[in-house]
Amino acid sequence: MIKTQLAAASIVGKVMAGASLTEVLVNLWRADPALSKQQKGAIQDFSYGVLRFYGQLEAILNALLTKPLHDKCLTRLLLVSLYQLLYSKTQPHVIVDQAVSASRLLAGGKGMQGLVNAVLRNFIRQRESLVEQAAAGDTGRYSHPQWWIGKLRQQYPHNFQTILEASNQRPPMTLRVNQRKIPVDDYCRLLAGNAIQAQWLGSNTVQLERPLVVEQLPGFTEGWVSVQDAGAQRAAPLLDVRDGMRVLDACAAPGGKSMHLLESASVSLTILDNDASRLEQVRQNLERLQLTAEHLVCGDAEKTSDWWDGRCYDRILADVPCSASGVVRRHPDIKWLRRESDLVKFVKTQRSILNALWKILNKDGKLLYVTCSIFAEENINQIEKFLKSHPDARLLPLGGEIPVDGQLLPNTQHDGFFYALLQKN
Repeated sequence: MIKTQLAAASIVGKVMAGASLTEVLVNLWRADPALSKQQKGAIQDFSYGVLRFYGQLEAILNALLTKPLHDKCLTRLLLVSLYQLLYSKTQPHVIVDQAVSASRLLAGGKGMQGLVNAVLRNFIRQRESLVEQAAAGDTGRYSHPQWWIGKLRQQYPHNFQTILEASNQRPPMTLRVNQRKIPVDDYCRLLAGNAIQAQWLGSNTVQLERPLVVEQLPGFTEGWVSVQDAGAQRAAPLLDVRDGMRVLDACAAPGGKSMHLLESASVSLTILDNDASRLEQVRQNLERLQLTAEHLVCGDAEKTSDWWDGRCYDRILADVPCSASGVVRRHPDIKWLRRESDLVKFVKTQRSILNALWKILNKDGKLLYVTCSIFAEENINQIEKFLKSHPDARLLPLGGEIPVDGQLLPNTQHDGFFYALLQKN
């Protein structure tokens, strides 16, 4: 446990300094291939957990200290240990003993074993009162930055608490059954036959009771099934693609929605993304699912003149860059890396992409605007401004279980997404 505590503390420090949690973990796996499966799982759990509840843990630690610690490494180790004490099933005395031993290995931790022991044991004794004290402040209660909480309170005055609490939950593992390979009923029976408990959510969507590594999923290698959030699976049906259509998936990588489009109909699909390495993931998905795209293009959705062949599209999926505020339970680092000023940049980019793609859409064609954000600036406000400046655009009803305003909020079945379906008159 000492190694995993120290590794997690280091990861949290790098993330809070501005690094992506996913990238930091990938770099660690590459740098230390000797890590066991159990060690990787523990490191990932501790890292994600601390970032998920960072506001609460920091408030508790501040209450336990008489003065702030100058050693940030020691601070991160204490946060990891507090997370374990609050949210893991490991015996408290084991966590404390391991944390004390781990502190000896820190450059600034020499002679600090007594402090580590005292802080953690004081927490154990005062747990209930400290948790209650932390919840007295917004950041300690909701474990989100204050500006984020304030924005949701303003935009969702009646349910902002529910949104924040849902964003701190562990995300479900949801599957999309490939209708070209196997009927969803047959796949559900296959899961049951392999003692994998799951719930059918409608259409081709199946949610697992417990997450699994993909290699344990029946037929995964053969392309029978893909992992995709239930909210993200709404995109392909909304776009209403049919055989023979010319379709563009802009900002597509890693390609989950692209694959769903190809599973839904025999279309001529152009897959566009500005990141060549992420396009490689799309190629791998195409190969596993045995699907074919007409074109894979590395290009900028804002600069269509650099890659467009001059033929308009019948359907365009514009899954634009955004704050990702709707998927923070999968990526808890986003909460602490985002700044409110970032929204201004995202809104500008989204508007530019929307304007550029609209020009290459056929008359009577449809464009589906998508974000994984819950902030109005990037969503309904963006669309309202677009409609005012584009008299040839009409907003179509979405139907189904999607709210009238197009905003899916995170809950037990899906992440947060926004959808707006536009038709060119």
